[in-house]
Amino acid sequence: MFSLDLLNLFHKLAWRINTAFSTFPTIKAWLIAIVLLLILTLFCLPIGLWCNFLKIENMRASKTIIFSIIAGSLLFPAISEELFFRVLLLPHPQENVTTATVWFWGSLSLVLFIIYHPLNAVTFFPAGRKTFFNPIFLLLAAVLGIVCSVVYLQSGSLWLPVIIHWLVVVVWLVFLGGYKQLHGEV
Repeated sequence: MFSLDLLNLFHKLAWRINTAFSTFPTIKAWLIAIVLLLILTLFCLPIGLWCNFLKIENMRASKTIIFSIIAGSLLFPAISEELFFRVLLLPHPQENVTTATVWFWGSLSLVLFIIYHPLNAVTFFPAGRKTFFNPIFLLLAAVLGIVCSVVYLQSGSLWLPVIIHWLVVVVWLVFLGGYKQLHGEV
């Protein structure tokens, strides 16, 4: 019985991954994602600036470092975190689950996404401890998690939340002082 349940779970998760990777966003999904990205920006930027968590500044670094940030941020955190926190944890829109089920898994996904960041600082990235425990960072991460979840649940595509997550991280690291917060001067 247990092995059959486990096999069914692996089958469902493999189906979710395959479906999320192969679902390409519609024009409507793109428009919704753009609107939500603008709302995210209009909410997070003033709060981050007002609390001195975000600082408008161009990162002074070599083109190689900036390129590595841009390219590296696509894989981690964007693809890896969206794959886990959205695709694996949230029901795909084609699953036709109840609203209560979506709310349950959406809430669990969000809580785990928020907890993950301080846990990451404690285990794998100690240099991020001060940043990843900062309540403003956690608030902004929560808003990003909500937007990415809504976009994924609306589109069924991994690609839109990945693009949003990637853009937010790159802008934060390169233009809003994030790299300096995490690594000090370049």
